[in-house]
Amino acid sequence: MQWYKSKAGIFLLKVAGIYLLWYFIYELWLLPNGTLDQWVTTNIVSVSAGILEILGYDFYATGRLIGLGESAGIYLVNGCSGISAIGLFIGFVVAYPGAWIPRTAFIFIGIGIIYLVNIIRIIVLTITQVQAPEMFAVTHDYSTTAIFYVVIFVLWMVWANFGDGARAAGSSHETA
Repeated sequence: MQWYKSKAGIFLLKVAGIYLLWYFIYELWLLPNGTLDQWVTTNIVSVSAGILEILGYDFYATGRLIGLGESAGIYLVNGCSGISAIGLFIGFVVAYPGAWIPRTAFIFIGIGIIYLVNIIRIIVLTITQVQAPEMFAVTHDYSTTAIFYVVIFVLWMVWANFGDGARAAGSSHETA
């Protein structure tokens, strides 16, 4: 049996196809246009600033720029919005079997979780820039990216194991 005819192979081909479609839509249309990234990044800066205010930090925020005290701050460019991570997450959920109503609800929940993770990421980067500037590049380039992929993997595992209650309940019954 060829690998691509197995359930796992079909799933992987669906994920790859959906992600490639999303990648081309995002990279060739949405990212160059910038409108969606502009809206999301300014929103992330605004929410991050509100959280920094609650935490008692002396911050500044304007448009896509956020910083602490007299620091240079960090500027969220197109691509820092988490939109590509959301596309990857949606690809995994859509490719895996399940009913569309719970799938759609889970996609919205997952988008919210990824959005919140990105806000936490921006807050951590803003604080790291001042508190541990030598760690900023590592934090930006590696740890926050890894966190996105871990969150996406955990969300997908939740969907795969609990996402479609009817399917999961039907597969747990043993036949006599």
